[in-house]
This record gives sequence, structure tokens and C-alpha cells, in this order.
Amino acid sequence: MNPTSLPMVHYIHRSNWLRAAVLGANDGIISISSLAVGIAAAGGTDRGDVLLATVAGLVAGALSMAAGEYVSVSTQTDIEQADIEREKFELDTMPEAELALLAEIYQNRGLQPATALQVAKELTERDALGAHLRDELGINDVSQAKPLQAALASGAAFCTGGLLPLLVTLTCPMPWMSSALYFSTMTALLALGLVSAHLGGSSKTKAMARILVWGTLALGASAMVGRLFGVKL
Repeated sequence: MNPTSLPMVHYIHRSNWLRAAVLGANDGIISISSLAVGIAAAGGTDRGDVLLATVAGLVAGALSMAAGEYVSVSTQTDIEQADIEREKFELDTMPEAELALLAEIYQNRGLQPATALQVAKELTERDALGAHLRDELGINDVSQAKPLQAALASGAAFCTGGLLPLLVTLTCPMPWMSSALYFSTMTALLALGLVSAHLGGSSKTKAMARILVWGTLALGASAMVGRLFGVKL
């Protein structure tokens, strides 16, 4: 069989947890590195103080990311559930109008009026609610929000991403810490962009460039703030 005739693999089913995981890992790497770089650039020479700030930032950041994802995605879920209930009510009270709306949707997508109406009737007979959720509201099993999944993925990814700068603050000599944090963070961000693009089946070059640019800006801004204020720990 010709390989080109085989169906291509799609990755949209990974979008919910992958988005949360990439956000968490990216935030963990950049936030903790920026925190450590800012303190080091301010003139801090005590590893204990830098390490304490890094650990506190790692714990607080992971909990914040998980809680933020859960709350925000739960809000999306609440909206979806409310719309589902409204759609159920409309199907019970005005089925003809809903059938006409579904037929209009299919007609707008390119079907002939008679064909669109026939498709709408057949789908309504099979699963009226599912057809309207999918085609009228855009809600399906793939895109439907999952708060707990997003929270766990984001929090765990933040911890994983934040471990790298934590290890650097533990092992690197203080005079070299800012440089070590910068280069290790850039390497980690490039790896994150590569992995996320691979898992999502998207452009690796674009993902790596995007994450590298924003990471550099974040670290540069943190170092600038530390040097401007010059706080001695």
C-alpha cells in the first residue's frame, strides 16, 4: 500500500492537556530562573537566600498554576454546561426551529438546501442534542474542558520546569550563577519547544523560536530590575 494513501495522524485530542503542560513548564522554567537571576543580579552573595527564594517560588508557582488552571477551565466548563441545558430546553420547546437552524448551518457550509435539511433530519433522529452541541455550539469530546486534567498537567509541568533553575542555584558557584541560569534556561526552553511541537505535530522551528524570544525577554527584564535596584541580600 502506498504510504501516502494512509490517513494522517491528528493531534487535536492532545490540545487541552498539552496546552496546560506547555504553559506550566514554560512558566516554571522562566519564572524560577527569572527570580534567581534577578536576585543574583541585585548583588546577592548568599546561596541560602537565593535558594530559599527559588524554593518558595517553585512551591507557590506550582500551586498558583494548578489553582489558576482549575478555576479558569472550571469557568469554561460552567459556561458549556449552561449552554447544554439551554440547548436541551430549546430542543424540547421548539424542535422545528432547531431543525431549521441545523439545516441552515449545513447549508452555510456548502450543502444544497434539500440535502442540508435531510442531513439535519437524520442527525436529529439519531442524536439531536449531540448534533446541536457539535455543529451549533462547537462542543465535542475533544474540545470539552477538563478542569482537573488541566490543573494537574499545569502544576506538575511547572514543578518539572522549575527543577532546572533550582538545581543550578544548588550547584553553580555564585559568581557564575546568572550566566549559568541564562544558558541552562535557554537550553531548557529550546527543548520544551521541540518536545511540545513534536507532541502536537506542529512546526518545531516556530515553536522553538517563539519560546526562546519570550524567555530571553523575561530573563533580561529580571536581570535589569535586579541591577537597577541593586538590593543587597
